[in-house]
Amino acid sequence: MKRLSICILGGTGFLGTRLVARLIKDGHRVTVLSRDREQHKHLLVLPGLTLENCDVYDEAQLSERFRGKDVVINLVGILNERGFGGGGFRRAHTELTRVVLQAGRSAGISRLLQVSALKAAVDAPSYYLRSKGEAEKLIRESGASFDWTIFQPSVIFGPGDSFLNRFANLLASVPLVFPLARPNTRFQPVLVDDVIEALIRCLRGGPSDGQTYELGGPQVYTLREIVQLVAKLTGHRRWIIGLPNFAARLQGANLRTRRSAGVLATRNRPTRGETHGPATLDRRAAGLRRPVAGTRHELRARPPVLERQLSISDGR
Repeated sequence: MKRLSICILGGTGFLGTRLVARLIKDGHRVTVLSRDREQHKHLLVLPGLTLENCDVYDEAQLSERFRGKDVVINLVGILNERGFGGGGFRRAHTELTRVVLQAGRSAGISRLLQVSALKAAVDAPSYYLRSKGEAEKLIRESGASFDWTIFQPSVIFGPGDSFLNRFANLLASVPLVFPLARPNTRFQPVLVDDVIEALIRCLRGGPSDGQTYELGGPQVYTLREIVQLVAKLTGHRRWIIGLPNFAARLQGANLRTRRSAGVLATRNRPTRGETHGPATLDRRAAGLRRPVAGTRHELRARPPVLERQLSISDGR
């Protein structure tokens, strides 16, 4: 199979570094763009990786880096912004996507993979989700000359993540009683390896062109259950006290966690622009299942059980 030339924005973070390693292992040529190459020189141990400085908000620079590439992958995302009002989210998510689309057109790329967020929508209740939703709208309405696929992952977990490890550190710092806002909020965490698998399977397009996929794990947890599990695994048993709703903003400002649900599925001959989910990910079987009730294929991937694949600091 032909090796692809791939350019990645946001390739130095939790998801990006693992995706880059997988792409290199699969034999692709990968270029990662960074504001400061010197801060990420550890990536250069990967054979065949090119790490380049680039102002990704400069269309001319971005177009130059995109030229000759088969696929562009945009993983850029922030959970916190400097200041208030949503300006930081709009710049990182919406405005950057606008520049990516413009640079992609002028460079003649073939394909764009965009990692968004579950529940992203232009009328979503948070600046974060609205900015992600606005970016998705730009892509769908762009009339771009290249193909695209959008992914909406639930909260992603895995070794070294900022979700479970953050709770581990908080539990270590609070003795006896752990106050938790909105303890009954439901999550469907997805393993980082399964998100990478979804991206890999959609690299070459085809049925995934013009589609939006919701990504999540096979099991739904309440926030209380997740924190209890982290407490158990780290040995920091705490009495978890649910806080009233008015306290949610105070704790939410500290945690910045995202709601979640859904997983990846592909329909038979989907209509361009359709959103898919949910389905069960189970990597014990390879490839695609037969259609369920004649209407859906389910992508099979390993069950991301929370008790496995975790690297949680005990805070000591």
